[in-house]
Amino acid sequence: MWNFVFFLNSALLGVGLAMDAFSVSLVSGLNEPNMKRGKRLAIAGTFAGFQALMPLIGWVCVHYLAEGFEVVNRAVPYAALILLVFIGTKMIIAGIRSKGGEKPVAGIASLITQGIATSIDALSVGFTIADYDVFHALVCAFIIAAVTFGICILGVFIGRKAGAALSDKASIVGGVILIVIGVEIFITGVFF
Repeated sequence: MWNFVFFLNSALLGVGLAMDAFSVSLVSGLNEPNMKRGKRLAIAGTFAGFQALMPLIGWVCVHYLAEGFEVVNRAVPYAALILLVFIGTKMIIAGIRSKGGEKPVAGIASLITQGIATSIDALSVGFTIADYDVFHALVCAFIIAAVTFGICILGVFIGRKAGAALSDKASIVGGVILIVIGVEIFITGVFF
């Protein structure tokens, strides 16, 4: 089972799962163009951690709580929509109220909420890795985390560059992007 296909599939899962986290990382960089290195690493690390944790929780659910997991899986799009619309709306309101280029800085609670909202759909990846033993599931989660970390660092970098250009409108743009991500997760999860 330790073959090229295992590592490739794990990396591709990481890329697929990281797209929402990339977008939110982009928004974070957009909202705070002068972000310090530690915060950039914290953002990428938070998203990577949640993207690794959720498939493992899904894996455990498949192995031990399969019936209850289906109920939770149906609620995922609704939870993501509510969380991201809430955060996005707060950012838009803060962007409209800010004066002279003041930008609201997202705190740890907001970052954790974003991490949960963007990774909650990764619970279903537990189904795709259900045949893995514990060690393979952990390695897969580590690869997903590493890929997500790199993609999120890139997202923050791109966002910081664009945020400097957008200046006082960055928070509004970022809020709109978060709402669009929430709607996309909802539509994909409910209708497809």
